[in-house]
Amino acid sequence: MKKLISCLVVILNLVAANAQQDAMYTHYSFNMLSINPAYAGSREVLTLTTLHRSQWIGFEGAPVTDNFTIHAPLFKHKMGIGLSALNDKIGPVNNTSFNASYAYKIKFKVGGQLSMGINGGINLLQANLVGLVATNSNDVTIANNTRNQLTPNFGVGFYFTRKKYFLGFSSPKLIKNKIDPTAPSGLSLERRHFYLTGGIVLKMSEAISFRPTLLVKMTQAAPVQTDLTALFIFNKVVEIGGMYRTGDAVGLLLGYNFENNLRVGYSFDWSYGVQTSRVNAGSHELMLRYDFISKTKKRIVSPRYF
Repeated sequence: MKKLISCLVVILNLVAANAQQDAMYTHYSFNMLSINPAYAGSREVLTLTTLHRSQWIGFEGAPVTDNFTIHAPLFKHKMGIGLSALNDKIGPVNNTSFNASYAYKIKFKVGGQLSMGINGGINLLQANLVGLVATNSNDVTIANNTRNQLTPNFGVGFYFTRKKYFLGFSSPKLIKNKIDPTAPSGLSLERRHFYLTGGIVLKMSEAISFRPTLLVKMTQAAPVQTDLTALFIFNKVVEIGGMYRTGDAVGLLLGYNFENNLRVGYSFDWSYGVQTSRVNAGSHELMLRYDFISKTKKRIVSPRYF
């Protein structure tokens, strides 16, 4: 289907305004490996997570993201390794990446564990502008523009955790690759994104716990954006809560934990911004996470809330 060039312009403007050169997740605290390599192996078992996000429903060419991660501990939980795959499509632009992560863990006698991680991988950017309808029919830039670009990247992260709280800081892409080789110097670059994360679980009663988390996203030439999420956990099984993303959206999150090893999560975001609220019917996100717990272990040694 052909897409109007004006729609593409709006999308790119919104992406820049919301610091979303990297993919956005409402389930960030359940999908930490995608933004922080130090998280690898933190759940003490082999963990698989898959996530699908359809953003700005009803707006043609809006972002659609699919993410897959798998990670596990090594050498008596002293290390962790992980793999992640991402496909992020915005209009005629498709971004696919593969990354491997490694984490080294230091346990403190007073309690808690610090993980230091590094990730490395490749990114394939595909742009096919031929199907766009330009306002200028003689615009050869669009008429003949099909581009495939393969670039490497690497990142670092730190993750400190105790049983009921965590703090993290990471930058998964440190190389500022040039997206468009024909653009003037300093323009069309991948931007470094920095993520500050944190969360805690507070026991309110024998049956109810409160789980607030935050994600602060920082990148050059864009406003700092903060995600605030609050979940109420009932009997360690049912999760209900809300989220607020500064300058962008509010939303609802639902989760259900099966037998301590499978979690299903769903979220709905509604953009309240002047630009986005008029042209879409919200964003949907679906997440599945599975912990491969052995029959002899039966459960995770120290239950993980993050």
